[in-house]
Amino acid sequence: MSETETRMVFCRRLQQTLEGLDKPPFPGPKGVDIYENVSKQAWQAWMEHQTRLINEQHLNMMDMTSRKYLQEQMTRYFDGQSVDQAEGFVPPSPSVD
Repeated sequence: MSETETRMVFCRRLQQTLEGLDKPPFPGPKGVDIYENVSKQAWQAWMEHQTRLINEQHLNMMDMTSRKYLQEQMTRYFDGQSVDQAEGFVPPSPSVD
């Protein structure tokens, strides 16, 4: 695949064919699974959701329990299951220009 070609995947989260990630987001089978089955759009949405969870719940990423919790939330997120929401988070309203 040349640099100008876009790699497309059928996104498990969004249930449509979209642009895929450039590389697995982390090593191992889970990273490969995400690379093969999750779009850039869904990955970006997860990263934003993950950041809200870390900040709102004051998760310590050095703590194995916190990392395991986020791993479980990520799996649920990409499998289309319900996930925890950050308390008090209000999505930004679309700006009207």
